[in-house]
Amino acid sequence: MALPVRQQVTYWGIAFALFLLALWALGQVVLPFLVGGAIAYFLDPIADRLERVGLSRAAATTVISLSAVVIFVILGLLIVPMLVRQLSGLVEAAPSITGQLQAFLSDRFPSLMDNESVLRDTLSAIGETIRSQGGKLAQGVLSSALSLINAVVFIVVVPVVAFYMLLDWDGMVAEIDRLVPRDHRQTVRRLAREIDGVLAGFVRGQVSVCLILGTFYSTALMLAGLDFGLLVGAIAGLITFIPYVGAIVGGTLAIGLALFQFWGDWLQIGIVAGIFAAGQFLEGNIITPRLVGKSVGLHPVWLLFALSAFGSLFGFVGMLVAVPVAAAIGVLARFAIEKYLESRLYRGIETQGSQTQQGSAD
Repeated sequence: MALPVRQQVTYWGIAFALFLLALWALGQVVLPFLVGGAIAYFLDPIADRLERVGLSRAAATTVISLSAVVIFVILGLLIVPMLVRQLSGLVEAAPSITGQLQAFLSDRFPSLMDNESVLRDTLSAIGETIRSQGGKLAQGVLSSALSLINAVVFIVVVPVVAFYMLLDWDGMVAEIDRLVPRDHRQTVRRLAREIDGVLAGFVRGQVSVCLILGTFYSTALMLAGLDFGLLVGAIAGLITFIPYVGAIVGGTLAIGLALFQFWGDWLQIGIVAGIFAAGQFLEGNIITPRLVGKSVGLHPVWLLFALSAFGSLFGFVGMLVAVPVAAAIGVLARFAIEKYLESRLYRGIETQGSQTQQGSAD
């Protein structure tokens, strides 16, 4: 005999509370394991495809791991140092850019830029703030990310965790399935498939879209000769998961820098604008439909709320678990609405009575 619904809700509520408590208490300790698990989840379809080709699970995991090592070595030697240099250069150039903007506005709109103008003081303050606080921020991020102990633990533990979780992924899924309460096994399996579908569509698909567009924007802007093109492309690609925001932020930043660098060369400025127009066309008509497909039910506003809430409560670790938790809550909410629409609370006694009478008449 199954447990009463109230008791089941109590037990599952306690389990969820313990999960949040452990997440808050362990904090940075679980960070490498969460990252390693996320990497394994992301790479599992590739391992499955290699198995279908004829490789064993161990061989497929080894091939993926060696390929990942090569990619990260290339990124560590070539891309990351260039991004750091461009970030530092952009921070240093901010006062000069705002100074030229002041000069431009003074020539075109002298009444707005007199000595007592609020706009003039605001632009000066923005430039100095970006230079002082931006430098501190970049230095703080680098120093905290590259602190010796944390960096060594992270660099060593994450690949090891990802390797073993990828190797044993199917076995872990089967073991979790075995532990699901028997009375609810079919329902849990259905909900798990829906959650996996949301995560697969959003995480795997959208991360791929971000990587492709970030690479496209960075490469195209660098070929166009834009200073800080790699950094602008990386920023635009990183926030592409929010519809239109990546293109708007990246395009505004790129066109603003292009106006500063290529003022008077309208062809060059048009090329920079055209790069983001082409990126939006590729994203909306080719890349996103193929990699993400139709709506996966994870609304950008809900995603931003989950990231903000979990980030404020649990820090960076919370932001990592925000997406799967948001996906799970979304699926459970749709399931609850489905059950509500089937219940007497929604359908009412009259509806149920009329159906009963109709059935008796038949």
